[in-house]
Amino acid sequence: MEKITLSVDGMMCVKCETHMNETAKKMLGTSKVSSFHKDKKTVIITDKKISDEQLRQTVEKAGYKLLKIERSAEEKKGIFSIFKSK
Repeated sequence: MEKITLSVDGMMCVKCETHMNETAKKMLGTSKVSSFHKDKKTVIITDKKISDEQLRQTVEKAGYKLLKIERSAEEKKGIFSIFKSK
């Protein structure tokens, strides 16, 4: 799993967050998307390969400006994750 954090300029309200989430879900084919207008961020959790160009096009299609892309590994969480040793 990969966590992709996008810095997005132009989201001003909760409706903007919803619009960004719906656009990302539709264009990228992923269901785990959360946007935060106050932080100017959209976070995508996915197991798909998504290129930087696809991310840029998605943000622009929603009507916003992509400022930065950060990628990191995301541990899959499930009911049995509490039994994993650390």
